[in-house]
Amino acid sequence: MFYPASELVLNANNQVYHLGISPENIAEKIILVGDQDRVHLVSNFFDTIRHTSQHREFVVHTGTFNGKEITVISTGIGTDNIDIVINEIDALFNIDLLSREEKTYKKKVEFIRIGTCGILQRNIPLHAYILSEHAIGLDNIAHFYQIPYSESEQQNSVFLNQKLGLPENVIPYFIDANPQLIGKLSSEKTVSGITITSSGFYGPQGRELRAKKSVQNMNEHIENTIIAGKKIVNFEMESSAIFALSKALGHSATTICLGVANRPNQVFSKGFELEMNELIHYVLERI
Repeated sequence: MFYPASELVLNANNQVYHLGISPENIAEKIILVGDQDRVHLVSNFFDTIRHTSQHREFVVHTGTFNGKEITVISTGIGTDNIDIVINEIDALFNIDLLSREEKTYKKKVEFIRIGTCGILQRNIPLHAYILSEHAIGLDNIAHFYQIPYSESEQQNSVFLNQKLGLPENVIPYFIDANPQLIGKLSSEKTVSGITITSSGFYGPQGRELRAKKSVQNMNEHIENTIIAGKKIVNFEMESSAIFALSKALGHSATTICLGVANRPNQVFSKGFELEMNELIHYVLERI
C-alpha cells in the first residue's frame, strides 16, 4: 500500500512529522512517559546513549541497559498525543519512508508506559506500583479505528455502559494489556487490576473546582464496580489508547504507574522522586 504525503506526513529530513526521528533512532523496546523530564530519569540508568532528540513535547533517548537496547519517549499528557506517537512509531518500523510503501515483514514493538496515577481503592497505599491488566477508555481514540476486540472485551464494554454512572454521551471501551508484558512486570511489589483512562484531569476524573460536574458519585460507582472478577484500581490518561492502537497494529503494551493520590481517601503524595526512580529501575530490570 502506498501512503501519500497528506497521510504519511514527513518533515524536510524525511522523518516522521511530530516525533522528528528516523527509523535508526529507536529500538523495538519502548518506554513511554508523559513528562518530558522523566525521559532523563529513565536514560540516566542506561549504560550507553546513542541518540537524543526533542521536537515539541516529544523527547527521545535511545541507549542500552544491561545489553538491551531501549528507547524512552515522552508523549505529553492525554490520548490525543498517544494517537500521534503510536502511529508514527509504527510507521518508522513498518513503512518505508522513502518509497512510502508498507513493508512486507512487520516488526512488533513492545510499549511499556511508566507514569503516575490516582488510586481508586481505599486499601491501596500511596506509591504502590499499579500494573494495568486491562484499560477502560473514556476517550474517543479507539472509536476511530478497527480494533480486533476479543469477545470478552466486547462483553465488558457493554457491561460498562450500564454500571459506571458516566455522562450519557460517553461510550467507554474495554481493552486488554499484553499478558506476556504483564508477566514480566508482575511481582509481590505490584497491584494488578483495571485502569480507567480519562479524557481529562478534573471533571472527567470526578474532580470539581468551580466548574460543576454533570454527574455525581461517578467515582463511587467506579470504586464499587467489579468486572470479570477484578476491581478498577486507578485513573490515568493514556493507557486505553496505547493498548487499543497496539492491538490494531500488532504490537504489545502495558502500563505500570506509581500511585501518587488515593482518591477515596482524599490524599496526595508529598513527594515521589525517589519512588519514581525506584519504579523506573524496577521496570528496566524486568524488560
